[in-house]
Amino acid sequence: MVKAAVLGASGGIGQPLSLLLKTCPLVDDLALYDVVNTPGVAADLSHISSVAKISGFLPKDDGLKHALTGADIVVIPAGIPRKPGMTRDDLFKVNASIVRDLVKGIAEFCPKAFVCIISNPVNSTVPIAAEVLKAAGVFDPRRLFGVTTLDVVRAETFAQEFTGQKDPSKAQIPVVGGHSGETIVPLFSKATPAFQIPSDKYEALIKRVQFGGDEVVKAKDGAGSATLSMAFAGFRFAESVIKALKGQTGIVEPTFIYLPGVPGGDAIAKATGTDFFSVPVSLGSGGADKANNILEGVTEQEKKLIQTCTEGLKGNIEKGIEFIKNPPPK
Repeated sequence: MVKAAVLGASGGIGQPLSLLLKTCPLVDDLALYDVVNTPGVAADLSHISSVAKISGFLPKDDGLKHALTGADIVVIPAGIPRKPGMTRDDLFKVNASIVRDLVKGIAEFCPKAFVCIISNPVNSTVPIAAEVLKAAGVFDPRRLFGVTTLDVVRAETFAQEFTGQKDPSKAQIPVVGGHSGETIVPLFSKATPAFQIPSDKYEALIKRVQFGGDEVVKAKDGAGSATLSMAFAGFRFAESVIKALKGQTGIVEPTFIYLPGVPGGDAIAKATGTDFFSVPVSLGSGGADKANNILEGVTEQEKKLIQTCTEGLKGNIEKGIEFIKNPPPK
């Protein structure tokens, strides 16, 4: 029996993500939670003829407690998109508070669950979650993941003209670092099967993977950001975690983790100078079994990208930790 919970299930990412989880035969029980509309979303999805039994909860009547109790995996797309007139700092404060409060619930009601964080900015919200779990005395670095799969999905898709794969996902392209702008580093030199990118196309391809979200924002004319592709990526990662939980071996997914708490992570932390970093992680029934160091033997171009990434990433991580240690006045 696998129980999955989606926190932020009524939103632009939450609804399609919940749909994909409802259709997944590996999920037996699916609990949805949000501040509005969740019973309606659950009722709608309940008509789908698939295995998972579904329930929807609101904050009233201990909704968060009911959604989380017994959960094996919790996926968090909760948060708000940036609205006109909002600064990135305004957005950070709102989403940081949302993630903090939801993770407090996880610490109380399902401390052993695998936690998959989608809420942006992931580079800061994952450290926030880690600090909350530490404060509650239940932090297991092997069970906390920042979902960076959309960067991998974009790399696979945007490089298809060079990989020659009819199914873009058949090219395995590791993406390391963080989950925003220049902190996203696709390591095309480490792709399998190997392929070549013409030198005059390389820079544009890197930039497209790093800033692919801007394409969606522009195409939606300011009315939204990437929701459907993010839901697909979130589901792809969650499904891998569930498969590993059920005993399937050989599953490797890039994900943003706390390196010192995962086998193999110390060497990567030393090489990057940061405790949180996205690398390919071998998943097992207990979560992150091993952080795979693929930073050795990268090209000179990739070394420069990693250096730029770590400079930005350190500030993002510190911002998240500082938010918990010295909360801003309300």
